[in-house]
This record gives sequence, structure tokens and C-alpha cells, in this order.
Amino acid sequence: MSTWQGMSTGQQPLDPETEARITNKKGWIRSRLYERKLRELQVELIKLQEWVKAKGLRVVVIFEGRDAAGKGGTITRISGVTNPRIVRTVALGTPTEREKSQWYFQRYVPHLPAAGEVVLFDRSWYNRAGVERVMGFCTEDEYREFFRSCPEFERMLVRSGIHLVKYWFSISDEEQERRFQARVDDPTKRWKLSPMDLESRAKWVEFSQAKDDMFAHTDIKQAPWFVVHADDKRRARLNCISHLLSTVPYEDLTPEPFELPPRPAQKAYVRPPMGDQTFVPDIGPELAAALDADQARKAGSKAGSKRGAAGAAEAERVADERDDDREDTPVEPAALPPEERDDTAPDDS
Repeated sequence: MSTWQGMSTGQQPLDPETEARITNKKGWIRSRLYERKLRELQVELIKLQEWVKAKGLRVVVIFEGRDAAGKGGTITRISGVTNPRIVRTVALGTPTEREKSQWYFQRYVPHLPAAGEVVLFDRSWYNRAGVERVMGFCTEDEYREFFRSCPEFERMLVRSGIHLVKYWFSISDEEQERRFQARVDDPTKRWKLSPMDLESRAKWVEFSQAKDDMFAHTDIKQAPWFVVHADDKRRARLNCISHLLSTVPYEDLTPEPFELPPRPAQKAYVRPPMGDQTFVPDIGPELAAALDADQARKAGSKAGSKRGAAGAAEAERVADERDDDREDTPVEPAALPPEERDDTAPDDS
């Protein structure tokens, strides 16, 4: 029996020289190092998944933190490579009127794991200690009752055999504002900004106080809080996944490689005419047209005068947006192996 040994506790901050080697000019973990380490951790996640399934374990992981802190991105890097029948995500919406009349924890109980399951809560019952408290969606009595009930509820879960891990993603107000603005500028991310997110921007201090009160009442020995520094999304994902792996002892049950047997001889079969089927249109012509347009623009820019200061600033802005988009794009499991990577680039963001 072993746990993931890729992360030690109580680490001292890296010296400036080492920090500079592993980060780019923005202070983010270099993308090649990030992708390599993420691939390594995702392989370990599969091992953990198979162990949970084989041993009938029940695991609950809670992801809490401020808006745009990177909770969803970390969950995606976990769920994107695991079996959704074993590792599932729960992200509940606004409670219905019926749910509001129930015992507060009642709407969460049906989503707790059965044997051989891992549940990732993208926000959880801690809504009451955070957004409901700050935005006035619960009464003072309900708020105080939550702090009396929550520690006992979680102790009960742990006593029942559930492995409970709680993460708080911590982000600076400057970085949160930058990510909010990036969502405004990107139509594919704009949906992430709810009216509630916009209202909460003016209540940074109130949310900080609510978080401090929450920790004071619910950071219990049986289910402690673990804080993830999240200004660097890449680093936050690696740190969180590495720590999660270290909390559950597991062994490698990965099946040994094997050779597929030859296909048996197929009986005679005549397929219907291809023209009788309706196929999805090929996007290839559209891609070719876009490629031609890009080449035409490049040719035109070379023929023009040298780029001025305004043009350079615009190019830098576009590069930053492209970097942000890439940084938010889930990494495919079949990333390049380490021997095919080049980590000597001065800035690979």
C-alpha cells in the first residue's frame, strides 16, 4: 500500500533562481513542465480510480473558493481522464422552493458516493457560509445553525467510511479582476460571469470575512481545509491533484499490456450504398479558406511598412489572449512524452 510521493508537506519556498527556471515571464509554470507533470499525475489518477473501484472506497472532494479561482479547471483536469461512472462531478444550481423548505444538507445527501465512487463537488454545502451569508440569502439563525450542524455532519460522513477532502482555492483580488475581464472579452467564457458574480465584486472584504469565519468553525481534525494558492492556474492544478493523490493510500491495479487476438473471419456482408446515409458535412474547405486568408494577411503585412508601437502593443495583446486561451484548454492525455519535449525555451507560455 502506498500513496503518491510526488509532493512533500511543509515545503519551503523555492529560491529565486530555481523559481525563475520553472516559470515564464508571467510567473506561471512553464507549459512544457506543466503538461509533463500533469500527464504524470493523470496516470496516477487512473491508478487511484481503479483502486477505489476495486476496494469499494467512497471519496468526496469539495472544491470551494472565490469566483474565477480555478476550481472548475482543476476539476476538468481530473474528470477529463477518469471514468465518469466512477469519478463524477456535482455542481448544483439554485435550490428550488421545495429544496429551500428541506433540511439544509438534504439536497446534497443523494449525491454522496456509493461504494467504488469518487464525487467532486464544484461548490457544496459551504454555499451557506459564503455566498448565502454575504448576499443575504439566509437568515442569521440559519447561518449560525449551519456552523453548529456542519462539523457534526462531516464527522458523521467520516465515521460512515467516506474519505472527505476539502480544498479552498485562494486568489488575489487583482488576479480575479484580470480573469473577470478575460471572461468579458471572450464570448466563449462570458457565460461564466453571472449577475451574482458581478454583484460580488463589490464585496471582496465581506467574502474574506465570511471565509475566515467558515474556517474558524469548520476546519476540524476529521475534515481539515487545505488551501490552494491559485493565482497561477497551472501550479494550482498540479498542487491540488498531487495533494489529493497523497491523501488516499492506493496500489497500482493497471492491467498488464496484452496483445489483441486476431479478428475472426467475417461472414459475407454487403453494406448498403453510401449515398443512402446522411453524413456530417466536412469542415475541411472552411479550414482551407481560413488558411488562405491567414497567408494573404501575412503576405500583406510583409509588404507594408514596419510595425509601429501601436501595432506591437496590439500583437502583444493578441498573444496574451492566445496564451490565456491555451492555458484554459484541457490538456489531452496523450501529450508528448518527456523525451520529445524541449524545456530549454526561455519563455514557452
